[in-house]
Amino acid sequence: MELTKSVVDVPWLRTNAADPAIRVIDVRWYMGGKSGRDEYAKGHIEGAVFLDLDAELSAAEGPGRHPIPSAEKFEQSMRKAGVSADTRVVAYDDAGGSIASRLWWLLQHFAHPHAAILDGGLPAWLAGGGALTTVVPPASRGDFRARPPWADRAVDKAYVQTAITRGALVLDARAAERYRGDSEPIDARAGHIPGARNAPWAGNLENGRFKSSDALRSRFAALGAEHATEIIVYCGSGVTACHDLLALELGGVRGAKLYEGSWSDWAKDNTLPAATGDE
Repeated sequence: MELTKSVVDVPWLRTNAADPAIRVIDVRWYMGGKSGRDEYAKGHIEGAVFLDLDAELSAAEGPGRHPIPSAEKFEQSMRKAGVSADTRVVAYDDAGGSIASRLWWLLQHFAHPHAAILDGGLPAWLAGGGALTTVVPPASRGDFRARPPWADRAVDKAYVQTAITRGALVLDARAAERYRGDSEPIDARAGHIPGARNAPWAGNLENGRFKSSDALRSRFAALGAEHATEIIVYCGSGVTACHDLLALELGGVRGAKLYEGSWSDWAKDNTLPAATGDE
């Protein structure tokens, strides 16, 4: 993946990590078993601070399993992480950017223009000869301000229902087996929103890194993005959908919306239909 303002590679980070205007944030998270905070404590990129998806990058209540935090909560989380108005944030995980892209999206949502993810994440850092440390950097509180969020860039289930009737393209970023309804490890029902196309977030990657802009453009064009007047993306809880939203932008498609509650919200409402299979 060529460098963009939203994606940086390991050589770029090695060169710029000591810049006081850069804040590296570790957002590793796991659905079960391991703790991201514990993994951070075992070793992280020097200078990186840790933010927890559940505690700091989600609201305690709202639609789905990972509701969008309020502006006030997100502002406090960013300040705690040492982020200020001019700070360039570089987020990383060890899962292909599937969690880091959530922080990228939240920063965009609250109008912070300096947000990127580390392409390839921690595996790429280690493969490139990068070292890890257990030293937690000194606390340095920032002055980040969460500005009014983008209008209509996060939508609810009522919006999705209406958008489908007017022909919006709805993309499901979950793995194919969950989209088809072959398995459902966590949410109330198996299946997908009727009419949604499957665009698994992992399909945005090649060897753990983002595909080229041209390849991403072609991928989403094949799903109907090229001619869509409106695009809505969802996943299980509104996290990995952000990977598709980033990939769409890298492919030149802007303005796609996030269904905040995603399948975890839709599935628990038995008045809403669910489809299974490949369509």
